[in-house]
Parts: sequence; C-alpha cells; structure tokens
Amino acid sequence: MVQINVSQHLKAPIGSIRNYRVSEAVDIADAKYPVRGEIGLMRTNRSIMAKGTIRTEIEPTCSRCLSLFNCSLTLNIEEEYFPTTDVVTGTSLSLPDEPGCFTIDENNILDLTEAIREYALLATPMKPLCHQNCIGLCPTCGGNLNQVLCNCPTKPADLRWAKLSKFVLADSKASVNE
Repeated sequence: MVQINVSQHLKAPIGSIRNYRVSEAVDIADAKYPVRGEIGLMRTNRSIMAKGTIRTEIEPTCSRCLSLFNCSLTLNIEEEYFPTTDVVTGTSLSLPDEPGCFTIDENNILDLTEAIREYALLATPMKPLCHQNCIGLCPTCGGNLNQVLCNCPTKPADLRWAKLSKFVLADSKASVNE
C-alpha cells in the first residue's frame, strides 16, 4: 500500500509542494507488482493535488497465443484528494458531489494505492500482444505457432474463397519467416 501521512501538509500554506518517492508493491489485476516513481503533493484551498509519474511492469496474457509476457507501463497520475476531517478541529468535512472522488482518511493518511491500480488498469492494452507479429494458436491442436509449426491438416477451403486464400497463406508464411 502506498500511504502518506499528510497532516502537516494540510496545515501548510496553499501552493506548498512536497515530493515523495514511491517504491511499493501494488495489487493490479489480482497480482502484486512493484511500482516506482515520484509523486508531488500540492496543497490547494480545499484539498491536496497528487501529481507524478509511476512506472511498473505487469505480466499480462497474450490475447493470441495465451503466453505470459512482461509489459512496461508508465502512469501519469493526477488526482485530487479531499480531507474527510478538519486537521485542526477534528470536525467532519463535507465532500464534493463528485462520485468516486479520492479522500484523505480521518487519520490524515492519503492512500495512492487505488489511484495507481486504476491508472494501471487503464494503461494496460485491451488485447495485449507478446509481440506485434504473434501468430497465435493452431485452431486444431492448440499448439503455440510462435514456437512450433504443427503438421495439422488444414480444413478444405470453401471454393467461393479460393482466390482470396492465396493472400492469407502468403501473409502467414511471411509472418513465420520474420
């Protein structure tokens, strides 16, 4: 968890900035991944603005061949965190009418974990590929065509598509040779 005590920063003048190094493990898509970077916290008239760059490397599954691979992500985080209690008096503060806004808890702890997780999920490709020319799996035997060429018999082609099939075969042979 990436948590920062901001009690003194909430008492600081508006516009004051404090920088923090982040080096923690964060749960992203059901696995913990190390995140590293810098976050600047700026005191505003009603909140603390968190802005910085975080880097991580996740291990998604290729959408074509189903192999795990490393994928580097750079997250440019910019979020506003609202205090739930007044740091001087301890009274409860009203939150803005923004659904899903980030808050600073009653102990003045600003938790970046959820923001990092959300930004990482948004930065993850929808259809991740281990490499651009990934061939995928054989539809007959399920073998990874990036690693082995299988000897599965091809299905007889529909004669109506015979003229177009030579283009598909030429393209797949070119991908294998690369």
